[in-house]
Amino acid sequence: MVYESIKEQLKKQSKQYFEHGNLLLLNIDCMDALQIAPDNLWHLSCVDPPYGIGMGGGKIGGDKCGITKDYKQFHGEDIAPPEETYFRELERVSRNQIIWGANHFMDKVKKGSPCWVVWDKENTGNFADCELAYTSFSTAVRVYRFKWNGMIQGDMKNKEQRIHPTQKPVKLYNWLLTNYAEKGQKILDTHLGSGSSAIAAHYFGCEFVGCELDKGYYEASIDRIEKSTRQLEFCL
Repeated sequence: MVYESIKEQLKKQSKQYFEHGNLLLLNIDCMDALQIAPDNLWHLSCVDPPYGIGMGGGKIGGDKCGITKDYKQFHGEDIAPPEETYFRELERVSRNQIIWGANHFMDKVKKGSPCWVVWDKENTGNFADCELAYTSFSTAVRVYRFKWNGMIQGDMKNKEQRIHPTQKPVKLYNWLLTNYAEKGQKILDTHLGSGSSAIAAHYFGCEFVGCELDKGYYEASIDRIEKSTRQLEFCL
């Protein structure tokens, strides 16, 4: 009952909200959502906050493996990562955390871990070969390989539409949920972005709350999620 009550409070706080099966998606500042939540409400926070490396939109791409795409800027424009209070609240409201890009702001995370996740993007272009995620789990480092290189993706038969400058593939999130969550658990994403995490959560079968402050990207992600989850089958 506590969880359902918090969801109702979050819907009232949000500028817009969208419910679809096991998903609740909110157009809200994630700090407003975090401050409402009691301790350990979510089993897992799986988040991709701004890294502070200037990937906030504009013309991105253009190497030999892809064409330049002009993405709309999002709130904050990836100029800086969240303040330290965000990470303390994340630890408070969730029992475990997966935090993408934490190698850029370890001074704010302030915790070591034996279990980092390495996403090998099999990149041959100008961008980083891998992305790193800090986790609060005690298991060993794990590598997930999935090509994400301009127009070339690891599953070209089910190629994803790129709608966000820092978008990650649905299959990456499915792998994370398969390895670090259980069906029916409560999962939080504070920076919904393109909605990949929500699509994976829908098919995985967990209770999911996603927050996105930017109105334009929130609406674009809802459109993408609706189209993806209407399919009778989605190859994960």
